[in-house]
Amino acid sequence: MKPLRAILGTASASDKIIALSEGDDPRIVEGAVMAVKEGVAQIVLVGNYDKVSALLTAHSGFDPNRIEIHDPDSSPLLPQFAAALLERRKHKGMTIEMAQEQVKNRLFYAALLVEEGIVDGTVGGAVETTSDTVRAALQIIGTAPDAAMVSSFFLMLFCQDHHDVKGVRVFADCGLVVDPNAQEMAEIARASAASYTALTGDTARVAMLSFSTSGSAEHPKVSKVVEATQIARASDPDLLIDGELQFDAAFVPEVAAKKAVGSPLEGQANVFVFPSLNAGNLGYKIAQRIGGVEAIGPVLQGLAKPANDLSRGCTSEDILHMIAVTAVQAQTHETGTKS
Repeated sequence: MKPLRAILGTASASDKIIALSEGDDPRIVEGAVMAVKEGVAQIVLVGNYDKVSALLTAHSGFDPNRIEIHDPDSSPLLPQFAAALLERRKHKGMTIEMAQEQVKNRLFYAALLVEEGIVDGTVGGAVETTSDTVRAALQIIGTAPDAAMVSSFFLMLFCQDHHDVKGVRVFADCGLVVDPNAQEMAEIARASAASYTALTGDTARVAMLSFSTSGSAEHPKVSKVVEATQIARASDPDLLIDGELQFDAAFVPEVAAKKAVGSPLEGQANVFVFPSLNAGNLGYKIAQRIGGVEAIGPVLQGLAKPANDLSRGCTSEDILHMIAVTAVQAQTHETGTKS
């Protein structure tokens, strides 16, 4: 898949270090080994040293010393991390004793590796829930100064022979924000456009999705999408965006010519912003399971430094791809590009 190979290649050129918080999961270890073999990133595995070491040793022909293991129960970094966590959370009533215990949690330990500058990004969620994974990232890494909120997106890779349209598309928000208001939907659009450009190098063409196209229906939920589009345009006049649009009017030029006359997208959107998590989650899974589209995500955006969530049904290939996306995000953060 050419779009994916391009992202893997960009990640390889970044030479970033990514921490995987669930190092005792065989899928995580296999994805880590694949990432190191392909030169996508350097890897730190977080977990019980003996368990992780045994899983690495089981990969015949691979030198386990190429991957660093951090055991949160015995790491020499624990005093440093406890002090850092206490500083961040003492306003919430945290004590040093509480901090010393919490830093042994693998999600918090991995997030602290990022925040303290020891690694460039972290990936978790193959075992832990999305809420726990995101909570650790928010409490330790926090929101980027230029971001109003944290949201998520899926990279959708249209690469099968039956796909008339090929390449990378972004679907947002399909994993985190349940019912965004107009301001939040506009922020998701802005962030998703920046993420698309950072990962692909191409100009984002943003469609604000609805069950209505250009006033074909009247409803408060349609009005929200129209307002969100106006807010996004006002905040970034250079952003190529249109809405409200039904999916077919955003994706199929022939339909756009009939339903959305004069739309600047001309039915060739590459970033699709859904009006709710309900719609977005259903939409990406239908595209994935029926349409055969490769889905990578949910990828988090709006954090000060990269931290990403995996589906608990993920494969080792999914983990490899998320490592690559996280490494590219880390490179983007380093160069100061918004993502």
